[in-house]
Amino acid sequence: MTTKKSATANTEIRIGIADSSQELHISSELTQEKVVAAAKESMDKGEALLLTDVKGRQTLIPQSKIAFVEVGESEERKVGFASL
Repeated sequence: MTTKKSATANTEIRIGIADSSQELHISSELTQEKVVAAAKESMDKGEALLLTDVKGRQTLIPQSKIAFVEVGESEERKVGFASL
């Protein structure tokens, strides 16, 4: 059995929501630099942050509700067998 490996690593984005214990988790094909640039631009201009995930779904987060944005590369999940 073979698995399809993606040519590019996805970027994992975690966004804290102000006045809430909830967080948004988004996996995007954008680079870390582009996500950080979009977040900075959103905060500087006071506009909503628009992100598109790997399935093409768009998420719009009001700038006033963003508590933090954490950006990092997703780790490739390893599947295999181990001997004990």
